[in-house]
Amino acid sequence: MTPSTMKVVTGDRASAEEARIRAAYARRGGAWRYDWGNPAYVFMMHDLERRVLAALRRSRLWPLDARRILDVGCGTGYWLHRLIAWGAQPRHAAGIDLLRDRVRGAARRCPPDIGLFCSSAVALPFRTASFDLVTQFMVFTSILDADVRRCVAEEMVRVLTPAGVILWYDFCVPNPRNPDLRPVKAAEIRRLFPGCSVELNRVTLAPPVARLVAPLSWTLCLLLNLVTPLRTHYLGVIRRQ
Repeated sequence: MTPSTMKVVTGDRASAEEARIRAAYARRGGAWRYDWGNPAYVFMMHDLERRVLAALRRSRLWPLDARRILDVGCGTGYWLHRLIAWGAQPRHAAGIDLLRDRVRGAARRCPPDIGLFCSSAVALPFRTASFDLVTQFMVFTSILDADVRRCVAEEMVRVLTPAGVILWYDFCVPNPRNPDLRPVKAAEIRRLFPGCSVELNRVTLAPPVARLVAPLSWTLCLLLNLVTPLRTHYLGVIRRQ
């Protein structure tokens, strides 16, 4: 197979996969799971924010004010909004998402001078080495096609500065009740980013456990969150070698 043929195959796969993702999100319900009135969601997000801040400091990206930041799969802009609250400058930040209604939501949440794009992450509309920090939160588990995953990962590396960091957060265990998601194991993350150093930590108390326990006891949630097998996601820091 020639490189040009491979490019066509990848494009066809990407179009089919993007159509599947749009359909999956159109079917998705369970808004209460992601509501700040839900004690489990509050517990999980507070824990995650604390860990993300620690990862940013550990990666020597702090303070954020001069950092150029891209959020891949920005959704309605939650993480862009948090990064700006932590000191990132809107004019230095951008977000991209496949779903137009989510990009509109991000535009309502974020400052007007932030760059927001409705486009595919298979071909990011940015110059090479444009960003010091590239983030992805729960994007790769929504991509079931291995070739498309690889293309998105390559694009994230392409737009990263030589000293930059990719911040990764995604499921590492399966959800048998959701066929639209596929977990990403540690070995696959390392294959997606060849030539990069990959630091991974298991985080986030299993959502079914958090939903059961958080309304009853915050302390018990904290104790259960100390048990590594009960954590269902990887928080990763990925750098060029």
